[in-house]
Amino acid sequence: MIAVDTNLLVYAHREDSPHHRMAFDAIIHLANRRSGNWAIPWPSLHEFLAVVTHPKIYDPPSPIDVAFASIDQWLNCANCRLIGESEFHLDQLKSLCHPGKIKGPKIHDARIAAICLQNDVDELWTADRDFSLFETLKTKNPLVRDEWS
Repeated sequence: MIAVDTNLLVYAHREDSPHHRMAFDAIIHLANRRSGNWAIPWPSLHEFLAVVTHPKIYDPPSPIDVAFASIDQWLNCANCRLIGESEFHLDQLKSLCHPGKIKGPKIHDARIAAICLQNDVDELWTADRDFSLFETLKTKNPLVRDEWS
């Protein structure tokens, strides 16, 4: 299973993003796959909403109903699912944070990495290099077309 990070969701949604076309194509690629699920971690979904509707980030920001419409489209794909924390989340989070001395804003990334690992994600598609801190999670950057086409 492939999970999708916040930045790709934002780029796919925001047509004014310089990465829009590549991110949009990557999501379409996942939605049209005949085998295998793709997933969105709950924290990435929440962060997506916070980013695209924020007036200090986008002028104009996405109206909340438009942002939710994008989410509905993704979740209406038969092979898309939402993934979240399990009862073992805290142990997984600790195992990711202690070796790398993860702290501050990187805790959010560790949360997403822990969710992916708990849910048997094969790879996380992201443009965020910070996920390389978590060696047990395989990542790909689909903004580099050779990574997924």
